[in-house]
Amino acid sequence: MTINKKIILKNNPVGVPKETDFEIAESIIPEISENEILTKTIHLSLDPYIRGVITGRHIYSEKVNIGDTIVGRTVGEVITSDHHDYNKGDIVVCSNGWQEYGVTNGEGVRKLDPSSAPLSTALGILGMPGLTAYAGLLVYGEPKENDLIVVSAASGPVGCMVGQIAQIYGAKAVGIAGTNEKCETVINKFGFLDCINYKTENLEQRIKEICPNGIDVYFDNVGGETLNIMTRNLAMYARIVLCGFMTQYNLETPPPGPNLGPIVGSRASIKGVVVYDHYDKQEDFISLATGWLKEGKIKYIEDEVFGLEKAPSHFCKLMRGENHGKTIVTMEQ
Repeated sequence: MTINKKIILKNNPVGVPKETDFEIAESIIPEISENEILTKTIHLSLDPYIRGVITGRHIYSEKVNIGDTIVGRTVGEVITSDHHDYNKGDIVVCSNGWQEYGVTNGEGVRKLDPSSAPLSTALGILGMPGLTAYAGLLVYGEPKENDLIVVSAASGPVGCMVGQIAQIYGAKAVGIAGTNEKCETVINKFGFLDCINYKTENLEQRIKEICPNGIDVYFDNVGGETLNIMTRNLAMYARIVLCGFMTQYNLETPPPGPNLGPIVGSRASIKGVVVYDHYDKQEDFISLATGWLKEGKIKYIEDEVFGLEKAPSHFCKLMRGENHGKTIVTMEQ
């Protein structure tokens, strides 16, 4: 086998990405050099931050230009190795991007134990989204017994973990999601106290009903008007954790900022969580979360498709907010 299939950027998207903004390309599988490994992708993670990388607005990744392979975290099998830490047959998390094969020098690569959890969870609840939720909630949210934790995009891989971790630490979780199906999952599968469908319910009225004494922690994954409403319904000394801004990823210019007057009135704090700041907590988190998963304290759902060629349409679905769970592409082996 000498051909490597990949997905490259064909056009710079305007607004919500379209399938025609991407195309399939082929190249020769690269040879490895000293201290490198070649991996074959098993699972590919699709994440909203990729939209920011395409536009050049993601400050931690270089812009994807026309003709470049789209970036993304992957689980893969080591096919050949010239690296002392990795052997042929090892299963690893790395960043191959949207392609069948990738070469890495080992930086940012993590070896997996296939017997500890399903491999795809290393891209979701046991991966970057899970660590984001863990660090953001515990370091910045500081949940206390019986606190009311509200989280937007609650059925997604970050949101569902925020709510489930909050419950493990004795707090109560309230979710916000965009369909009745998602809300039912958040309540019945993830154990949240309640979940508000912001598309069909009056969000401000419902949050006042569920949290009559205000919100202790708001974990924000969407920004926009949802953030505005939450700032008007805070308990004293509330904590806001800013994580994602799904409502503006497809916009050419950012929207006006929220009115921060209520922050002063409630003596609240606002912190932004960036997962790259918290890799020192990764081993502890994975150990804890793997145990929680085995004990049934955390659960997850995946929005999975099969075949690399499905990545563009699945990503566009994600960016329209139509996914249900962690968005995964599993390669056809």
